[in-house]
Amino acid sequence: MRTDTPGGTLPAREHLLAGTAGPPVLDVVVPVYNEEADLERCVLRLHEHLARTFPYGFRITVADNASADRTPLIASGLAARIPEVRAYRLDEKGRGRALRSVWSHSDAPVLAYMDVDLSTDLNALLPLVAPLISGHSDLAIGSRLARSSRVVRGPKREIVSRAYNLILKSSLAARFSDAQCGFKAIRRDVAERLLPMVEDTGWFFDTELLVLAERAGLRIHEVPVDWVDDPDSTVHIVRTAVEDLKGVWRVGRALAVGALPLDRLARPFGDDPCDRRLTGVPGGLTRQLVGFCAVGVFSTLLYLLLYSLFRAGTGPQAANAAALLLSAVANTAANRRLTFGVRGRDRVVRHQAQGLVVFGIGLALTSGSLAALDAAAGTPSHATELAVLIAANLAATVLRFLLFRAWVFPDRHQDTTARATAPMPPDGSGWPDRSVTTDDSMRCTR
Repeated sequence: MRTDTPGGTLPAREHLLAGTAGPPVLDVVVPVYNEEADLERCVLRLHEHLARTFPYGFRITVADNASADRTPLIASGLAARIPEVRAYRLDEKGRGRALRSVWSHSDAPVLAYMDVDLSTDLNALLPLVAPLISGHSDLAIGSRLARSSRVVRGPKREIVSRAYNLILKSSLAARFSDAQCGFKAIRRDVAERLLPMVEDTGWFFDTELLVLAERAGLRIHEVPVDWVDDPDSTVHIVRTAVEDLKGVWRVGRALAVGALPLDRLARPFGDDPCDRRLTGVPGGLTRQLVGFCAVGVFSTLLYLLLYSLFRAGTGPQAANAAALLLSAVANTAANRRLTFGVRGRDRVVRHQAQGLVVFGIGLALTSGSLAALDAAAGTPSHATELAVLIAANLAATVLRFLLFRAWVFPDRHQDTTARATAPMPPDGSGWPDRSVTTDDSMRCTR
């Protein structure tokens, strides 16, 4: 994974001013490959729409991906005839490569792209980029899977699209609804930091961009679109799906080991309302309880399954200790990541060691319960053992949450706030370091 992105945090978002001299506010990139039949018609239609409806300066950039037909000549002709059109030629194929190259060299503060077939209704363009112009959001995507979207396409593409987005939600915990709709926009200051981290140069470029942005806590705005499938699309569905799955594995592995410096995509402290603490309002206690309970349900099921397996070959005390140890390691790892939003490998050994101490307390409670049961009932049935263990685990769970919250994963927000309110050195080095070990999108909850 690329990590050579500029250091420091992103600047605070600001509303872009209208009517000022300088570069256009919006640069719309149209990546093309062998599109001599449709290019001129689509660019003219896009230009007419922008000239008629868009209140800011704009540019249309045709990014040719090593076309072998007349596409480069048509693009050059359009650029010569229309001042707002620019032609850009690449010698290698790849939609991601084209977008990275053009966006990296553009001087427009808002960067967008759309497919040349213009399957997406152009009336969604202004709603797409407006949140970026206003400073409300960092990225914006068109969604064909939003409830209010109106989509016309065949069943094969519909099934593939929904299956792919389901994979993203289940494997990468993605919350955006449509990764591959060819209708997206990004603020240039975000692109400058985010693009060096994106490795893919093909169709997975979109997904990788969005996953990294979401994990870094950036705001992604979704726009329902009207979309009509292009029956003549040259996209190879099977080959693209295989490459996308490889990309999902690569990005998931990089995120799991904390290999990406996502802290460099953070906004300055105080830019986010989550940075403000209100007296008497707990820092995400409800969300932490929900996450802790969800993890607890699965770890309890895992514990009971392991206990039943170990109990078949050993005594109740040994089976209980082994099952509790394995489930405790999984429980600590899951709570570290999901409940308390801690990422990366920093302090992971310390957290697991503290989790084992908490495990020891749980072991004492459950083992003591089994010992008391044996003393009272002699040879209790397996069902009775499980019932006693469930009750003991419920008591241990309450204590475990309190220890996790107060000791293993304590709330460091107060320390960060104190540093933020201290006098700042002239070079700005006094900003708190929001480490990559914490998820900025989760920092309200700690």
